[in-house]
Amino acid sequence: MKRRTLWIGLAALGLAALASGGMGKLLTQSGYTTNWHHIPGKPAGFYQGTEPHGAVLRTFVNNIAYDAIVNKAGGYPDGAIIVKENYAPDSKQLGAITVMKKTKGFEPKNGDWFWAKYAPDGQVLAEGKVAGCIACHSRARGPDYVFSAQVK
Repeated sequence: MKRRTLWIGLAALGLAALASGGMGKLLTQSGYTTNWHHIPGKPAGFYQGTEPHGAVLRTFVNNIAYDAIVNKAGGYPDGAIIVKENYAPDSKQLGAITVMKKTKGFEPKNGDWFWAKYAPDGQVLAEGKVAGCIACHSRARGPDYVFSAQVK
């Protein structure tokens, strides 16, 4: 029932295409907005963001990422996922959903992160080894390309 409810919720946001395949299907099935965690120490709802993500953000992490953050694991393990919903300043209009998924062996020279950005209608704007994501996130202070939640 939760899966169906989340899919209906995504469809209501215009994300039916996102819900139908790949990373979007994983997010839909996991119910990230209701079953995942907010980053410890970050607001549990909307908070002020920065470019390129948007003026207002909501960020979610799966159990694997959450445990790495809480336990100061030194790096994110395989399977860790961070999802950021990017909103317009009014916090009502979703601009994009951006995703980082740690995938062992995917791209070792850039932290093994799979990057994705989806439009509100579910259109894939970028995914895989996204140069813009890598260039920006390589400047993160931590060892693992993540600005919002250090694991050391």
